[in-house]
Amino acid sequence: MHSVTDSELRQKPTTTRSSIIGLDLLSFLMADVRDGVGPYLSIFLKGALHWQSGDIGIAMAASSITAALSQIPAGLLVDSIRAKRLLVLIAGFIVGTGCLLIVSVPNLVLIVTVQAMLGAASAVIPPALAALSLGVVGRKLFPGRVSRNESFNHGGNFAAAILAGTIGQRLGYHWIFNLVCLFACGSAVAVALIRPHEIDHKTARGLNPSNSRMGTGQTEKAVPILELLKKRDLIIFLVSVVLFHFGNAAMLPMAGQVLAKAHPGSDIMALSACIITAQLVMVGIAAAVGVALRKGLGRKTIFLVAFLTLPIRGFLFTLTDSPYGVVAIQLLDGVAAGIFGVISIIIAADLMRGTGRFNLAQGLVALSTGFGAALSNLCAGFVVQSFGYTIGFFSLAAIAFGGLIFFAFLMPETRPQGIGAPGSTATETRVSAASTSGSNRRSSRQCRRKRRS
Repeated sequence: MHSVTDSELRQKPTTTRSSIIGLDLLSFLMADVRDGVGPYLSIFLKGALHWQSGDIGIAMAASSITAALSQIPAGLLVDSIRAKRLLVLIAGFIVGTGCLLIVSVPNLVLIVTVQAMLGAASAVIPPALAALSLGVVGRKLFPGRVSRNESFNHGGNFAAAILAGTIGQRLGYHWIFNLVCLFACGSAVAVALIRPHEIDHKTARGLNPSNSRMGTGQTEKAVPILELLKKRDLIIFLVSVVLFHFGNAAMLPMAGQVLAKAHPGSDIMALSACIITAQLVMVGIAAAVGVALRKGLGRKTIFLVAFLTLPIRGFLFTLTDSPYGVVAIQLLDGVAAGIFGVISIIIAADLMRGTGRFNLAQGLVALSTGFGAALSNLCAGFVVQSFGYTIGFFSLAAIAFGGLIFFAFLMPETRPQGIGAPGSTATETRVSAASTSGSNRRSSRQCRRKRRS
């Protein structure tokens, strides 16, 4: 367990309501923007433009491949520059413009190019938002801020899914792309609400608080990347992330295939219900994680709860092919994903404290997530083809259980002593009181000097 100093506890002044509202709106609106048009693109290309499946696959793959390749460069970029608000604006502009181009000039070369740009933009948004959050609220309040971000994010996903389905059904496919563009424009307003002078850029990248506030003349540099990759705790965490998504990612697609086979015609509605209900659960779970962290529950314990839901979910999927049963079981995915979305960012921040590589670590986590998901879908497909769906679900459950054991025995608790731990509130109060008292004494001395002069 890491320790935190009194100076870190008093590192941030009061954040204005404008910046808090800006972060809330940005989390809500960027939920749709960072994912682009996602699965709706394939529906548009097939239903409206009548493309061949191979061409659709190329267009969809362009975004995924570029996003994966951009994760680490995006993290390094966010770490290295101070203009993080501008980065978010540029990413939103790329997504909004790209969506309009897809509808206006629907040819293969252009759409593949635009999809590649959207993939790169989507890699920048999550670390930039997390860095802004850390820089604005500081380390002490960061866990609660991440929980709030994720609640708004899942709320944004839910609202976007409802709006996209309604608008697409009533007005046509192309209005879905206009909706994403509208969200991107709204994100510009949200960024403008975040006060630039309230962002501590050193804290935002994982270094210690700005030295101007600490009263020292020392300078800090980021830890070299090769040295960072030697950190045992970071490697264990990244392997755990791979195992988490290896055991999780293919479950819903496999459940959809089971429904399509057992109940032809009901699979689309059931899958839509799975996605919407899971997003609703994620909103509540993300908020609950924030409460648990404030009460002193450890990061490791919370992540273990997420891990535990995976083998349970895999086992339950072997027991039913009912659409209602699948939707009910999928609620567990909301629990797992809701926890992971919050706790993975917080653990990364804990591990990167003082290194200046917080956003690089986020890129590594995102890359590990994609790698685990790819392994899950690839391996599960071959297992199902050879042995059937029941063995496929049991295989994923076994991998998830192995990841649970790996994380439980090898990963240490990363919560800093003095933050989120029982008794920390009293410590913070004493620090605040001492700081206030010292400020009052200094002000009194200054007033006496002025009166004498």
